[in-house]
Amino acid sequence: MVRDKYKNLRYRLMETERWPLKYMFKFITPNEEGKVDQIKSILPEHGETTFRHTANLKHVSVTCVALMDSADQIVEITEKVDKIEGVIVL
Repeated sequence: MVRDKYKNLRYRLMETERWPLKYMFKFITPNEEGKVDQIKSILPEHGETTFRHTANLKHVSVTCVALMDSADQIVEITEKVDKIEGVIVL
């Protein structure tokens, strides 16, 4: 079950006493048509998103720093991106 995969992340985030929290999402995706756009559509619009290609241009690193209101928001976004084929969640 996907939710169990992020149980530890949720637990660690819930230990944080200060919300909202600035959180950094980081993903690596194959440099294939539409993959980066799929990730961008899931990430918070108010986040600061950056992209870096690997030297051989086969993959793209996507980083987004955003102010998040809860652990549930963070886990929900991470789970959605994790469903995109070929994406690695860091």
